Amino acid sequence: MAFSSSCFCHFSISHKRNQTVPFAHGSNSSVLSRQQYFLGGSRVITSPNLPKTLLQRRSSRVSASWLASSKVVKSVFPMGTIAVLPFYVIMVVAPKAKLTQKMMESNTPYIVLGLLYSYLLYLSWTPDTLQLLFPSNTSWIPELAGIAKMFSREMTLASAWIHLLIIDLFAARQVYHDGLQNDVETRHSIPLILLCCPIGLVAHLITKKLYLLRFFETDKE
Repeated sequence: MAFSSSCFCHFSISHKRNQTVPFAHGSNSSVLSRQQYFLGGSRVITSPNLPKTLLQRRSSRVSASWLASSKVVKSVFPMGTIAVLPFYVIMVVAPKAKLTQKMMESNTPYIVLGLLYSYLLYLSWTPDTLQLLFPSNTSWIPELAGIAKMFSREMTLASAWIHLLIIDLFAARQVYHDGLQNDVETRHSIPLILLCCPIGLVAHLITKKLYLLRFFETDKE
């Protein structure tokens, strides 16, 4: 009796290995091993593990994407800063030179920087960007916490830096042309625009006001 019972237990536990089923993941398809066990008339199927090659491939893609973005940021950030410096230098050193006037009339720097900014903006855009900018569904006013979180990302900060460089250079050009037209000194306000645009604009407006007052006083005399 004991012998027949042991034989029944032995034959009721049948073991089938190396049955394969197709498994699709995205555009890649691979074959995973599936193991089935029949224990006391019940079938148990073990969960297949993802192949190491598939995991390594996905990890390498993420790493490559991250490294590419990191290289872009590290190269674009100093290049954008260096690219605008010559324009500020010639506006301060030789504001009335023909070369300076010709260079400041060109729109090429703004087109190049604008395209660069658009590219960085594309790289920095994530599905939660709008949610961080406008966290409230009832109001379209940005909140400081969301903006702080958004600008904590390296790519977003790099795009914002290029954005500031474009706006500052455009403001400096406007001040430069205004200074030439009204014969107003701008060699102090233009560097201030580079460092802090609003302060540089205020400095130019005050300087222009003082120059105009002096001009009217000399006319009265």
